[in-house]
Amino acid sequence: MPKKLLFIIDELELKYFEFNDLITDFWLIREFLKRNYEVSVAAKTDLFIENAKGSVFSRQSYLKEDNIFYNKEPEKNLINDFDVVFFRSDPPVNINYINACYVFNFVDREKTLLINDPVEVKNFNEKLHINYFPEFVPDNIVTSSVELIMNYVEEKKEAILKPLNRCFGSGVYYLNRNDNNLLTITNNMTEEGKVQVMVQEYLPEAKEGDKRVLIIGDTVLDECIQKLPGDHNFKFSIHSDKYFKPAKLSENEKIMAQHIASQLSERGIYLIGLDVIKEKAIEINVTSPCYFIREINQNYGIKFEDKIMACLENIINKHFIKERIYAAAR
Repeated sequence: MPKKLLFIIDELELKYFEFNDLITDFWLIREFLKRNYEVSVAAKTDLFIENAKGSVFSRQSYLKEDNIFYNKEPEKNLINDFDVVFFRSDPPVNINYINACYVFNFVDREKTLLINDPVEVKNFNEKLHINYFPEFVPDNIVTSSVELIMNYVEEKKEAILKPLNRCFGSGVYYLNRNDNNLLTITNNMTEEGKVQVMVQEYLPEAKEGDKRVLIIGDTVLDECIQKLPGDHNFKFSIHSDKYFKPAKLSENEKIMAQHIASQLSERGIYLIGLDVIKEKAIEINVTSPCYFIREINQNYGIKFEDKIMACLENIINKHFIKERIYAAAR
């Protein structure tokens, strides 16, 4: 069984590396350590190419009194020295993020399983690529044209504007055709018509928040959470127990999520957080989706981390069994 893992985490997570039950990466790292995996950590700034091979400065982590720590002295490794790499660095997906993904063009995928494959993450935008699944998403446009946006809002009366490369609701605006600031917002967010954004039909049900549907490989997990709008805000913006409640998936939502899961898992995108309003997917999070483990445990009275780990170990073991069969056939 493969046992050597590498987590590429956010720079802030690496800086403040200790167990925090709000952080999905910390849950996963701790659970793998409890199961006797060897887990190393790095940030995307630790990735490099040497002798035409993807490489990394990594730090081995360890458990102590149920907390997680890492050795301060980094080790120089080939990425292919690890059995599995979890690539979970947070957006913004800027040029530094994209360059980090390029390093994985120089990694042998027969030797190392990539979750989520950074090359596919680079090729999949969490906002605009919902349009791969037009039957499941709200009406939208992606454009830098101020005129096109203004006309769209005039037609729809209300809309949501989103930058294409951020996370946690950063830069997301509610647009109303009667708002005197509409042109100012549009000009600012498109940088006077030079930067593409998504403008999405506003769904009135957004007042009740959005569901986070959780997917691991081909498995759509039954447990999900409703993220509620913050005070004086139209969107979820504060990670506090006050703004969560348990939610149930409708049959249509399960069908939608299963379809998206099967399509993306074939591309090496296994960890997905689907944001859903009124049975419509408004975003498909693939960079570092939060699994809200603490909140689901509290609301459902379960150990959600055990269910997640069972799914992940199944993906890992199936991959390496298949690779061994292919190797033996060669």
